[in-house]
Amino acid sequence: MPTALPLLASDSAVCCSPVTGGVLSAGEAEKIARTFKALGDPTRVRLLSLIAASGDGEACICDLTEPVGLSQPTVSHHMKQLVDAGLATREQRGRWAYYRVVTDALAQAAAALRP
Repeated sequence: MPTALPLLASDSAVCCSPVTGGVLSAGEAEKIARTFKALGDPTRVRLLSLIAASGDGEACICDLTEPVGLSQPTVSHHMKQLVDAGLATREQRGRWAYYRVVTDALAQAAAALRP
């Protein structure tokens, strides 16, 4: 047999709290969405982890292919997505590209969704 729920008085509590601040603008939301979209691929998250864990905070593209088990062009594609999203920087040194993690970008993305 169904149980009847008690009715609340209409003057009891407000059902919703009003939004008072901290709302992202459309441009900010788009930028943060690009960040999360780039992080939506496990290979990209792993690449960032590899770079961040390296001794000097940077990694050559030549050192990133073997740990993720992908070809150099595929890793370069993933790294381009991370650079375009502002999560990594790229520096060309002769034949090889070197990457660094942009830690501020990760912190900004996380902070944008905190209350």
